[in-house]
Amino acid sequence: MDILISDISHLHFAKNISSCIDQSAKVRGTGIARRTPEYIAEKIKNGNSIIAIDNNEFAGFCYIERWEHGKYVAHSGLIVNPKFRGKGLAKKIKRKIFNLSKKKFPGVKIFGITTAQAVMKINYELGYKPVHFSKLTNDPDFWSGCQTCKNFDVLTRTDRKLCLCTGMLYDPEEKKFNKSKTAKFIGGLFKKK
Repeated sequence: MDILISDISHLHFAKNISSCIDQSAKVRGTGIARRTPEYIAEKIKNGNSIIAIDNNEFAGFCYIERWEHGKYVAHSGLIVNPKFRGKGLAKKIKRKIFNLSKKKFPGVKIFGITTAQAVMKINYELGYKPVHFSKLTNDPDFWSGCQTCKNFDVLTRTDRKLCLCTGMLYDPEEKKFNKSKTAKFIGGLFKKK
């Protein structure tokens, strides 16, 4: 299995990825924003996605979006082909896209919204924390992307304050602050008296 940063050689997978997202939304019965093959193709072309391929078959995918002039990055569209589920592939894809985001966009806040408990667990292991939607991007274009989700009415009724999704955020500044605080605390414990 290859887990790669996408490029134009992967464009022929866009339709399969879009279809897999649609099918997953129907099967799960929970909110998943749908994405057109053209939208997926754009993410593939600009190298802002991770694709997993096994014997020239699409196995999994996730893409990066930038918001508020690069202040935030979101990981969206995480999907694993049903044939490849239950093997830890989502975790590998998520880790790879997380590292790609930190490399391409150093210092930005990384977030995601999801109803999937497995994705929440992966995000938590990567250092994300559950947060109120007010801590995420205010960019209306991001939130309009939720229109294809069956729970969009919940989001609009609550003025984007609540939904069935959980917002999760990785803030690199918070990580630096917590590391520094921990180092000072530990250093204080071992000071000679």
